[in-house]
Amino acid sequence: MRKPVDTAFLLTASALVVAGLLIFTSAALGLLARDGGATFTSVAVSQLLLGLVCGGILSYLLARTDYRLWRRYTPYLFGFALLLTLLTLIPHVGLTLKGASRWISLGPISFQPSELLKFATVAFLAAMYATHYKQIRTWRWGILPLILIAGSATLVVLRQPDTASAMVIALSAVVMLFTAGGKLSHLALLALIGVSLVGFAAYERPYVAERLLTFINQGADPQGAGWQIQQSLISVGSGGLFGRGFGQSIEKFSYLPEPIGDSIFAVAGEEFGFVGSGILLGLFVAFAVLGLRIAARAPDPFGGLLAVGIVVLIVGQSFFNIASTLGLVPLVGVPLIFVSHGGTALAIALIEVGVLLSVSRRMKK
Repeated sequence: MRKPVDTAFLLTASALVVAGLLIFTSAALGLLARDGGATFTSVAVSQLLLGLVCGGILSYLLARTDYRLWRRYTPYLFGFALLLTLLTLIPHVGLTLKGASRWISLGPISFQPSELLKFATVAFLAAMYATHYKQIRTWRWGILPLILIAGSATLVVLRQPDTASAMVIALSAVVMLFTAGGKLSHLALLALIGVSLVGFAAYERPYVAERLLTFINQGADPQGAGWQIQQSLISVGSGGLFGRGFGQSIEKFSYLPEPIGDSIFAVAGEEFGFVGSGILLGLFVAFAVLGLRIAARAPDPFGGLLAVGIVVLIVGQSFFNIASTLGLVPLVGVPLIFVSHGGTALAIALIEVGVLLSVSRRMKK
């Protein structure tokens, strides 16, 4: 029987959206002092029109739709998302920025298909594992679907190249297999493959090796490879306990390389201090706890696995972003969901929230 949505989860997600828009607006003001690149107007329109408005409408519609109705369509969604992502690799179709072809441009608006591919991969795996959950410990219905589905998605985004998205897809898929009851030996094999691929990526792609070396010795090249992490730490540290105040960040105007992207948590730390940053982090923890509660009380395996995958996508990326800003992990280039610039990422995150709300309307007591 359909019930009201989980109010606590809805309020937590709404608080993250509001906090994200405030932080993003302040960080984007730093673009006014910079020459070239994106403008304040362009990023604001992308974030509000594509991200908030379109994503909000779709989130509302999906929250009111029974998520089980489109389970059968997950293979088609995955195929569509994979095709769109492949299109970014075609010259004059994909938009190339900073050496990466991750966007498709439609006039004044561009979107990033890999964000849809992340969600489609999670949805397809949830449907696959829910159908064959009794055989999940076998090679055929456990590890093989993950290799075929998540592996193909990972290979495509690596071609863009987008190593960070490949890592997020792989992490979400492995957590879903573990949740579904996969064999530990299969999980250990996947972990070994993952470590090997990271080593291969570091060998093949100099920027990956550079980020790993910078993480190991963050002060080795403060004017070069270590500039971003050094400025991020200065920004966070200068915020103190309560921060400089909304809009008062200094680092965002010229020092932080990506004030609306990878380094946006540094802007939040500088303006809102330890207390404000802690509240933002607490909201993500609450999102994870409440999302996993929805997964645990889902009426069927598909809803439970889908909820787990979505929580890992949103919270996993966000924690990686925060941890890399604080120098706890290498810089990975993933967005702080609900906060970082990216209309596509915000829209897909809101769609995922709508799906979780749909599952919550059918939770068991």
